[in-house]
Amino acid sequence: MGKKHVFNAGPCLLPQVAIDNTIEALRDFKGTGVSLLSISHRTKGWDEVMDECRALWKELLCIPEGYEVVFLGGGASLQFLMSSMNFLEKKAAYLETGVWAKKALKEAQGVGEAFAVASSADKNYSYIPKGYVIPKDVDYFHITTNNTIYGTEIREDIDSPVPLIADMSSDILSRRVDVSKYNLIYGGAQKNAGPAGVAFAIVKVDALGKVSRHLPTMLDYRTHVDKLSMFNTPPVVSIYVMNETLKWLKGLGGIDAMHAIDVKKAETLYAEIDRNSLFIGTAAKEDRSIMNVCFVMAPGREDLQDEFMKFATGRDMVGIKGHRSVGGFRASLYNACTQEDVDALVAAMQEFEKLHA
Repeated sequence: MGKKHVFNAGPCLLPQVAIDNTIEALRDFKGTGVSLLSISHRTKGWDEVMDECRALWKELLCIPEGYEVVFLGGGASLQFLMSSMNFLEKKAAYLETGVWAKKALKEAQGVGEAFAVASSADKNYSYIPKGYVIPKDVDYFHITTNNTIYGTEIREDIDSPVPLIADMSSDILSRRVDVSKYNLIYGGAQKNAGPAGVAFAIVKVDALGKVSRHLPTMLDYRTHVDKLSMFNTPPVVSIYVMNETLKWLKGLGGIDAMHAIDVKKAETLYAEIDRNSLFIGTAAKEDRSIMNVCFVMAPGREDLQDEFMKFATGRDMVGIKGHRSVGGFRASLYNACTQEDVDALVAAMQEFEKLHA
């Protein structure tokens, strides 16, 4: 069996070294003679993993003083609710750029007054809205920086006149972020930061505790800040893999080195989509994501979609089928995806074009 080229949108491809090191810990965690699967989170040595993981987040993203990193269950979907409960007092503004942004807004509307300042739904979320005005009388402005289904991305930190909250589930650790511009950055780990089963939240501590509503203990960020993410039993295995993934990223040279690699991968694939007569990109060129590359068959060649899927699968491509809501194809180029993987997909596209020229 040949090498598989994995483009899954999530859970995603992970660095092989992180997988290998986790396998060893599954056999024996830090010489305890007990599997990582069976240890207590109070086991000697687990605190070291938690401390190292938090420290790596802070180092890699240059997180300033006054912020803490917490690890939580429930994925980003729970963060839609948790973020609004902790920060929405009167009203909040959202930028609606896709399904996940819309779901975040829906959860906030169950907490208080929340509305979209702009939406790209009119063109099936194929672009990032421009020219909108962020109201100055809202508690916060919420954005989803990368839209996995549609292949669009906000690739720079925006300047907001009000506190900024961002779901960075699918592009965290792929570019440098000015964390000081945000009150909260959150996301599921299963794109760039680790496996499914744990979410991260980077929170400005002195912004907490400002709402008047009662916060259930588990939905109060202060609970997890105060207890170092161990108020309840944390997702031990998922955090361990996350820590190994962050160590791998640091070993590559950190965020700037990773960003250069990610940009090159995306440019390689977009160049082929733009050149190849059989394919066309679906996202506005100025808003194209470097994480999720979405494309379809060119007009008049739609009948080849199933054939190309079969063709690519036969050449060891995994996970390029587009989301069920949009169809077509999607290649997710998260950090652990390699240039070799992208080159293999490009070669398959070129070979398929020659067969149908």
